[in-house]
Amino acid sequence: MKATGDWEQFIDVVSWFVEPGQSVAVGEARPWDRGSIDDLPVLSALLGAATLTPVSVGGKPYELLAWGSPDARRGWLCHPPHEADGERIPQTHKGFWRVCGGIVERFGEPETWWLNQNQVLTSDAAGLRVASVLNDYDWLWQDEGLRIPIDPDDYYPVAVEANGNLTLARRDDGRLLVFAPDHSFTGVRPLPGCPPYSLLTIDDVPDLATWIEVCAAAW
Repeated sequence: MKATGDWEQFIDVVSWFVEPGQSVAVGEARPWDRGSIDDLPVLSALLGAATLTPVSVGGKPYELLAWGSPDARRGWLCHPPHEADGERIPQTHKGFWRVCGGIVERFGEPETWWLNQNQVLTSDAAGLRVASVLNDYDWLWQDEGLRIPIDPDDYYPVAVEANGNLTLARRDDGRLLVFAPDHSFTGVRPLPGCPPYSLLTIDDVPDLATWIEVCAAAW
């Protein structure tokens, strides 16, 4: 039996992505040809092994990156590369955006910190204002007689979970936090000065580059 293409395998798993009546155009699959990303060797090796299929859904361009045997593929649906010069984000993220605009869906995925995320490393996620979210949850700290111990404007979201939890990176150095008032994570602990279900650090994953590399390694 002939193996189906990457897009067909993707849409078989993520059937809700294309809405009724939406147009779909699938381009020709090709090997990855955009090179590597400084400071992200594991991700760079993963991307170097990818097959890239350009796709348009409802007139909006995407890129499907896939790996694995022909009849058991796994991969990411991504935005095209995004120009990030001038944006106040770490160089690691700027380097990522030069080759990939961020992940909006996945199929065949392993369990990583990207599981259940609606947006991973996208400009849409990065545009969310952290202060607005934390201000809505200020009562978490007030109930404990505490104050939010960070300046929210120093951080931006690198991932948005389906339930609204946010993964945050500090703009100047990529330090990583998770804001998770609704979670069942293991391997996390509250940031000093924070209640248990608020701002968290991830054990052994201190920054954005490590977070990306750990997740890429699982793929």
